Amino acid sequence: MLLGLSRSLWGYRGFVLGSVKREFQSRYRGSLFGALWTVLNPLSMIVVYTVIFSQGMRARLPGVDDGLAYSVYLCAGLLTWGLFAEITSRSQSMFIENANLLKKISFPRICLPVIVLLNAGVNFAIILALFLGFLALSGRLPGAALLALVPLLAIQVLFAAGLGMILGVLNVFFRDVGQLFGICLQFWFWLTPIVYPIGILPEGIRSLIELNPMTALMRSYQQLFLHGQWPDWPSLLPITLLALLLCALGLRLFRQRVGEMVDEL
Repeated sequence: MLLGLSRSLWGYRGFVLGSVKREFQSRYRGSLFGALWTVLNPLSMIVVYTVIFSQGMRARLPGVDDGLAYSVYLCAGLLTWGLFAEITSRSQSMFIENANLLKKISFPRICLPVIVLLNAGVNFAIILALFLGFLALSGRLPGAALLALVPLLAIQVLFAAGLGMILGVLNVFFRDVGQLFGICLQFWFWLTPIVYPIGILPEGIRSLIELNPMTALMRSYQQLFLHGQWPDWPSLLPITLLALLLCALGLRLFRQRVGEMVDEL
């Protein structure tokens, strides 16, 4: 199955890459600063978190006496959560948004999830480069532990892609799925220790937050960028297994329903 999908994608690689390029260009067509907004948006976010939270509010992480620590903590979680949110949110509507394309053009439907992943990857790469530049200028760039970013992102993308595929197929047949997931994503964000350290929570609530599969992943990013520490790999085993399971279920559901989706759109 995977070999067949890979061959289909390779045969339509021009279509996939062209779609990614067109979407990137169309996003900023007609704007004064064009693609510069891709840089200005995350840059302004980093400045806001650094100035307001770390200096203006004097926010501090427990046990860390550093004015920039909280801003690094926030950015490590918020920027990577943004990647997860973009992949899942866009995946759940990818078939509906491309209904006309699906009806008029014959191409492997698996191209659409790949286009979503590549578009999200391009946007995240720009933001990540800015964040790493910020860390370098502030003298907080992690050392060799930065290599752990590759497997961490791979786990996150697999998790988001599998979940997004399932949501995308279900949303074709049950349109409330997309609306419901948007609400769930808001709750999911606040139930993930991104803007607050998990250590400040009461023990009972902390135990519940630990059940969130994104908790271990966000903690790994925060420890990596804040302390330059390698992840606790065993703690990432549950989300890794869940990611593989969701990808398998998503691909199976996609293959079973791909023929019916066009009729429902």
